[in-house]
Amino acid sequence: MKLGIVGLPNSGKSTIFNAIMHAGAEAAFYPFSTVNPNTGMVPVPDNRLQVLYEMYKAKAVTPATLEMVDIAGLVKGSGRGEGLGNQFLSHIREVDAIVHVVRCFTDDNVPHVYDGIDPLRDIETVNLELVFADLEIIERKLAKVSKGARTDKNLLREEENLIKLKDALESGQSADGIDCGDLPLLSQKPVLYAANVNEGETENNPHVEKIFGHAKKNKSSVFVSCAKLESELQSLDDEERELFLREMGFSQTGLDRLITAGYELLGLISFLTAGPKEVRAWTIKRGCRAQQAAGKIHSDLERGFIRAEVVAYDDLVHSGTYAAAKERGLVRSEGKEYVVKDGDVMLIRFNV
Repeated sequence: MKLGIVGLPNSGKSTIFNAIMHAGAEAAFYPFSTVNPNTGMVPVPDNRLQVLYEMYKAKAVTPATLEMVDIAGLVKGSGRGEGLGNQFLSHIREVDAIVHVVRCFTDDNVPHVYDGIDPLRDIETVNLELVFADLEIIERKLAKVSKGARTDKNLLREEENLIKLKDALESGQSADGIDCGDLPLLSQKPVLYAANVNEGETENNPHVEKIFGHAKKNKSSVFVSCAKLESELQSLDDEERELFLREMGFSQTGLDRLITAGYELLGLISFLTAGPKEVRAWTIKRGCRAQQAAGKIHSDLERGFIRAEVVAYDDLVHSGTYAAAKERGLVRSEGKEYVVKDGDVMLIRFNV
């Protein structure tokens, strides 16, 4: 899963990025402190891997990964070249979803780029800049396509779609259902709003409630985080971290909440492979079939797919060993059309 993180300057996005990624991106109280895009990658926490590692006495564990890209803060005009944000929007065009950090905290030492805290205004500002940046790409593409549209039916069809897309974005309408071709449009990506709050203000927060309302209307997701708190958590051991989180009203770390919300938003699940050499988690789309899932491991497995031996993680753990699960009839032989479920432990049989 790859996410791009955006937000207004001083919204706390680089602080959240650092806390979640355990990185060292610059976080300062003045606009455009993130001059260069920051990237980070962390393992996706999955307690099932450790259990299987011990069961199989495996040599290695390979979790799924989360990659995140943090760019300069966006301000009005960024999408048309003002500020620094537009220079780096290209770095997040290939991400799976956008994490939009929205400021819900007050701090006299951290000036807001506009007057006062207003989440909906800030969301609209950033969203408009993403639209403007997309329109620039559409207009460039349209100029190229239009030259050959008179003599090429395929180009004519593409031109018509681009015009529909341009009209929809310019009028503030959704472009859902319009063929975007190969254009990596930012404004059409799934959005996960990160409401950045003061310590102790996670519940009954009117700013956060506004974000939830906006997200519901736009089929987006929300997770609440306190960037300052997440930064402090990095210096604590596991026991202290768990106690501190409970005191602050959280049951999970920012990373855990981000991954849970991101997987839900994108419709992702994990299947597992296990053996003496390696225990590993693989991320796939919900609804993925067994042969497609095999291709995540290696293209040869998809090409020469015969069948998949499948056992649910819970059934395997309760049985104690794979052999015991097989004796109890819990290991199934599934064909290429089998829809993989979260937590399936799979062994792919293939021949090439």
